[in-house]
Amino acid sequence: MNEKEISPFNFEKKRIWLALLPALVIVSFVWLVFLLNYSGLFGDRFSQWGIRPGDINGLKGIIFSPFIHTTFSHLLSNTLPLIILIWFLFYFYSNIATFVFITLWLLSGIITWLIGRGATHVGASGLVFAILFFLFFSGLFRKHIPLVAVSLIVAFIYGSTVWSIFPVTELVDPSISWEGHLSGAVSGLFLAIIFRKQGPQKPPIVWDEEEGEEENDDLKI
Repeated sequence: MNEKEISPFNFEKKRIWLALLPALVIVSFVWLVFLLNYSGLFGDRFSQWGIRPGDINGLKGIIFSPFIHTTFSHLLSNTLPLIILIWFLFYFYSNIATFVFITLWLLSGIITWLIGRGATHVGASGLVFAILFFLFFSGLFRKHIPLVAVSLIVAFIYGSTVWSIFPVTELVDPSISWEGHLSGAVSGLFLAIIFRKQGPQKPPIVWDEEEGEEENDDLKI
């Protein structure tokens, strides 16, 4: 068997690229939808696929709204966070990542539909906040140093955006869906609690019995 294929370095390298793949696929679809919308090929109908709170017809936005962005700056502001956070999720929580990702997507959209203002809510910001809060609290709950480090990195990079989950955001910029951000934050925290016993865990401490016996032999009273 080829040693190169089974070396730890190559295995981790493969895991890194596999974890990055879902992020690139999702972001590629987001950009494709934006370019189609920007081209005007389908008229101004894309916005109708956003979340319209309290409207039965607006329920479809729970699935489709993360793909829809109104401006280029709106799209850019979500592109890098989506890539990094989805990448982290699928790398560090690989065995539960798919289910968690889908659940965060749907749950954040459902909550937005329930609490949102009477407007059309679009964009992937709610999903970004959902993954952000899941990663942050999951690392803290597990108390495992590598995962806590991920929590701190996420907090350092995106902590300054947390203010936008509060209603005061509407006074600063009415176009920002603080409801979507808050829905994502609540979803991320909720799933971090639900899945705290699943996925990667802090390794148990194993004591070497022989070392323990030697230490006891050296102990004088």
